[in-house]
Amino acid sequence: MEMSLLSGCFWQQNTRHSNSQAVLLQQDYHVILLHVSSGEQNFIYDLDTVLPFPCPFDVYSVEAFRLDDSLCPEFHRKIRMIRADLYLKTFASDRSHMRDANGKWQKPPPPYPCIETADSKMNLDDFISMNPKVGWGSVFTLSDFVHRFGSQTDYRYSLEGQ
Repeated sequence: MEMSLLSGCFWQQNTRHSNSQAVLLQQDYHVILLHVSSGEQNFIYDLDTVLPFPCPFDVYSVEAFRLDDSLCPEFHRKIRMIRADLYLKTFASDRSHMRDANGKWQKPPPPYPCIETADSKMNLDDFISMNPKVGWGSVFTLSDFVHRFGSQTDYRYSLEGQ
């Protein structure tokens, strides 16, 4: 299994809006799990989506990723892929990113302890950086990610009219 950290804009996220219209959500980062199957279809596990759980990769690609063509270049998405075992062994967060400039919580923190390793108490920036020379794993453009893990041969065709 692979952990994927995404950067940019995404659709079909649980934004708690009352209407059923798809909303574009800009995020600094978003974490999903990619299960690379031995079968024909890979699956995405996303705890914040309104799409099925797990969601077939091709469905998630069409509904949540869409094409970068309709976005300004500064919003084109990148994905950092990290093996799940490496992610679990190396990721650390002291939750400082959840505090405002005065040190107050922006939202209540999770009830479980901070995640730390023997080597680090905070390395979130290394994980969400889309610089391939920083952190762990590999960085893909959205197009490369979809072509590598999707089963559709023509991603552009499947999204025509979106």
